[in-house]
Amino acid sequence: MIQGIDYAAIAPPLIVAVAAVALLLADAFDVPGRLLGWLASGALLVALGAVVVLAAGDRRATFCLPAGLRGQGPSSCSYVADGFTLLFQGLVLAAAVIVVLLSVAEVAESRLPVGEYHFLLLAAIAGALVLVAARDLVTLVVALETLSLPVFALVALRRYDGRAGEAALKLFLVSVVSAAVMLFGISLVYGSTGAMHLDRIAVARPGPDLAPVAAVGVVLVLAGFAFKVAAVPFHFWAPDVYQGAPLPVAAFLSVVSKAAGFAGLAIVLVLGFPRYGHVWGPLIAVLAAVTMTVGNLVALRQRHAVRLLAWSSVAQSGYMLAPLAVGTDRLPEAVAATVAYVAIYSVMNLGAFAVVIAVKITDLGGYRGLARSNPVTAAALAFFLICLAGLPPGVIGMIAKIVVFRATVAGGVTWLAVVMAVNTAIGLYYYLAWAARLFAPAEEAVQARPIGRPLRPALAATLAGVVVLSAAPQLVLQAVTLAT
Repeated sequence: MIQGIDYAAIAPPLIVAVAAVALLLADAFDVPGRLLGWLASGALLVALGAVVVLAAGDRRATFCLPAGLRGQGPSSCSYVADGFTLLFQGLVLAAAVIVVLLSVAEVAESRLPVGEYHFLLLAAIAGALVLVAARDLVTLVVALETLSLPVFALVALRRYDGRAGEAALKLFLVSVVSAAVMLFGISLVYGSTGAMHLDRIAVARPGPDLAPVAAVGVVLVLAGFAFKVAAVPFHFWAPDVYQGAPLPVAAFLSVVSKAAGFAGLAIVLVLGFPRYGHVWGPLIAVLAAVTMTVGNLVALRQRHAVRLLAWSSVAQSGYMLAPLAVGTDRLPEAVAATVAYVAIYSVMNLGAFAVVIAVKITDLGGYRGLARSNPVTAAALAFFLICLAGLPPGVIGMIAKIVVFRATVAGGVTWLAVVMAVNTAIGLYYYLAWAARLFAPAEEAVQARPIGRPLRPALAATLAGVVVLSAAPQLVLQAVTLAT
């Protein structure tokens, strides 16, 4: 069978993949490291432009089965560029540009191999772009591993740092186990339904003997994605990995990797497993409740900025999972709520990481009095933290929580909404305590380092994003509604 490939549909990941190889070759010819960073940013912006062009056109699909193959019905495709895909590809690429800008100074100061760093980072981004467009289980797994494998090397790239090696090993071992669990689940789903494409799995009707097997497979596939989004009990890699990795890599894991993981989870549940909503709905409800509670309670004890952001990220995963707990009831509204929260969280959390990377202060006590020496940076961090807490004037954070609350209550999972309300109150403490330190009196003002040139546009872009979205939250809500 010979079929054509729609290169326009796959243009965004293709551009990023080609750029990754080109940057690795350029490094072999001693191209300056800073120039490689700017070239990586330029390639990501070109890919983002391709996403914008695709968004202006119609839905595209490629790598499709012939229509009516073996009587299985209409054509099924492995790669689809629809509104949902393009929204997440745009989000991933925009966040990736910020991560690359944050990486320029870090790569130079930490003596990281520049070519390898940008090659691995762009390879992981290419995996994320394919993951959000995948519509069969094989493509999903391959894309998920393409996203995960380069991250192991990125975490361990500071070869002289023992903590980095330990963090990379922990991430590798947990990821391998989760991948094995997911593959076993996929084998059970395929064995019981006879299909790999999600649209064909959705309409397959396993017999009475195979229905429990399919349900177990669905649970195991969900467990694999739970690792990617750092949901309890698959979360314990996150704090140590965030602390041991270079800070831009931690930001990448917290935003880009998490966004792609939630996109893949939503695709699988909505397009592949809607028939099993009675199985995964209650399970996700429990995961969401435990995840947000554990994340918030442990975050209260943290004194390290990156570890606090790591546990905060775990708690935020619980909020993102909550709308999906409705199962098949009001599922489109639930997916829209989760997608909106992921998009808003990405901007807020990336901004907080940008400030931590800029000031190079990891101990929370070191932020005391930062407003005296660097009032602009302190004000920016305070605004990001207020947004994450969901308090005015960080309106966008409050809107995000209202959206997930409304979707959860509308779906009939009222007890989970009560758990969310309690956890939101808990989260207020550590976000506001960190923000209060910035303006607290100190015997000696913190001597924050000057912000380098690549960091300035990254910090400005994230700050502009939360300010604009707080002033006009309908921008992201309308985009999500159209895409989902």
